[in-house]
Amino acid sequence: MSDPLLSVVRGGVRLFDLGRPLFVGMPQSPNHPQFWHAMPRRHGDVVRADGGSAASDLIVTGTHVGTHIDALAHVSQDGALHGGADAAEAGRGGRFRDHGVHTIAPMVRRGVLLDVPRAIGGPECPPGYEITPADLESAAAAQRVEVGPGDVVLIRSGWGSRFDAGPAEYLGRETGVPGVGEAGARWLAARRAHAAGADTIAFERLPPGRGHALLPAHRVLLVEAGIYIIEALALEELAAAAVWEFTFVLVPLNIIGATGSPVRPLAVLADG
Repeated sequence: MSDPLLSVVRGGVRLFDLGRPLFVGMPQSPNHPQFWHAMPRRHGDVVRADGGSAASDLIVTGTHVGTHIDALAHVSQDGALHGGADAAEAGRGGRFRDHGVHTIAPMVRRGVLLDVPRAIGGPECPPGYEITPADLESAAAAQRVEVGPGDVVLIRSGWGSRFDAGPAEYLGRETGVPGVGEAGARWLAARRAHAAGADTIAFERLPPGRGHALLPAHRVLLVEAGIYIIEALALEELAAAAVWEFTFVLVPLNIIGATGSPVRPLAVLADG
């Protein structure tokens, strides 16, 4: 249902669109409210005296749908958010004044793509494969890039090529889904990344048949290290172009107190 994501050249700048299209029935986490789009007012329902008409839409969606960012309020551990904030108190009234998505500043930062399948061999990581610190090191070395403080690190597993195959294939509940585990998350935290993203539904490794039962990388990144997580990225075109470093641009919706937001990130390069 989605059109190919094409890079464009405008005014000497090359853009790669890293966001997925939003449509009813798209692959998304079963833990979040589904995306729904309807058109309650169509052309011709109301016609003005001069013959003009307007259509309008209604969107109902969870905040962790499509390509999206997790705010630090999204995950707690033993009742506490990042920095020790009391999770129940912070969310009093149904909105997180501490660590809600409204606290995420617009990002214009150095981005790094680590193409793990290219480093380990093969078009994609195997189902349920744990991307280790050694894999991340190998990818960085092969691409001659270093991850530094404040970077946004995007990790390609190759699983993103399954997005258009439908929810069952992309979610991989029975097969498992590749991604970083706790050790890989600690590798990112040690390098003081600002945010980390992946081409999968949950960023981190999902073991076969277990779904989202345990998410240790979320705990390490969101709660312990204060590193934002970006999920369901479209990374295939960026990897095919062998673009490993770029300016990463992302702006969340300014929803007061929300735990996340749909986003449409861009990788920006100076053309030539």
